[in-house]
Amino acid sequence: MKLAYQTDDGIGTRANLGVIVLETDETLEHEFRQLVSGAGIALYVSRIAMVPEIRPETLAQMEMDLPKAAGLLPPALDFDAIGFGCTSASSVIGSDRVAEIIAATCPGAKVTDPLAAIIAAGRALGVRRLGFVTPYVADVSARMRQKLELAGFEIASFGSFQEGNDRVVARITPEAIAAAIEAVASKASCDAVVVSCTNLRCLDVIADAEATIGLPVITSNQALAWHMLALAGVPDRRPGCGRLFA
Repeated sequence: MKLAYQTDDGIGTRANLGVIVLETDETLEHEFRQLVSGAGIALYVSRIAMVPEIRPETLAQMEMDLPKAAGLLPPALDFDAIGFGCTSASSVIGSDRVAEIIAATCPGAKVTDPLAAIIAAGRALGVRRLGFVTPYVADVSARMRQKLELAGFEIASFGSFQEGNDRVVARITPEAIAAAIEAVASKASCDAVVVSCTNLRCLDVIADAEATIGLPVITSNQALAWHMLALAGVPDRRPGCGRLFA
């Protein structure tokens, strides 16, 4: 017996979003379930190869692997926005190059990454002097700082966990991240605190940290989700996800 059926427009009636996540990342997908949830918003995930050691040369390798990872997103969909989920690799490869590679595979989609999203978030919030928290080793952190400074921000205060292993980064506790935000904010006058890295578990501490320091907190996953939604024309508010989503 052949059964009758009907078709509709699928899940993403408001927006189809794609995100490319590092093989070693354990946090982005978990936080994105809160950050981009909602009726009519569809999220599709691809993975890209990455070794646990976070160094400029391992980050640069992803430029070669991005076309394959983007090509594993569902080809039948017209994506509204696609995010590349690595802050440090975006600073090494360059946001423009990331967008060029992904757009060649997924034409028509607007493309962003955490670095581009943090810059857009800082401008949207009207902040300039940043406290800056990273988990990275010195040379990776230095590249991130340079990119933010070239975008017109001033790094007023800085601190790093100085951890080069992504597996360990995923185990840094939210309490340690909250303490780092408070420590960096206390060292100099800032307009906001940025916490870089999609593998840091920041989402659950943003609201409390903002209340404690009295400043906006911008994190990689939060900014990436916010920017993807904005590019897709779905600027929803997300209570508890920081001033950026207010």
